[in-house]
Amino acid sequence: MKSLQFDSTNLICGLLFVALGFFFAFQSLQLELGTAFRMGPGYFPLLLSGALVLFGLIILAQSFRAEGEPIGPIAWRGIFFILPAPIFFGLTVRGLGFVPALFVTAFFASFASSRMKPLTALVLAALLTVFSVAVFSYGLGLPFRRFGPWLGF
Repeated sequence: MKSLQFDSTNLICGLLFVALGFFFAFQSLQLELGTAFRMGPGYFPLLLSGALVLFGLIILAQSFRAEGEPIGPIAWRGIFFILPAPIFFGLTVRGLGFVPALFVTAFFASFASSRMKPLTALVLAALLTVFSVAVFSYGLGLPFRRFGPWLGF
């Protein structure tokens, strides 16, 4: 008799997606749903949670098709550098302005890779900042301050 083999990573991810999908589906049912032509505040969250459940079930089914690799160690370096970056950006973009907040955020987040060197991080942050200003400020014409009041500009 063949033993049951499964991919534990996909199993955990699939169960997590399904559980979160059902949680948010029940939360969205507390709001008015409306119809497809007159959507209420709960309509779109219910659709998204349904998609989350569907994707979770697909991942869950795939977990029983083949045995996968075990879950590796937690990437603490990535967590330490990536998670605070958007929080820093959100807290400082109005005070510092778009350019310095984005530059510092990109510089800090680039060190999530252990292979990143300071000079490479500076170049990466500068290029990302120039590109973002060109796209969002000049290309799309979004009305935000490039340099904020904290810097005295």
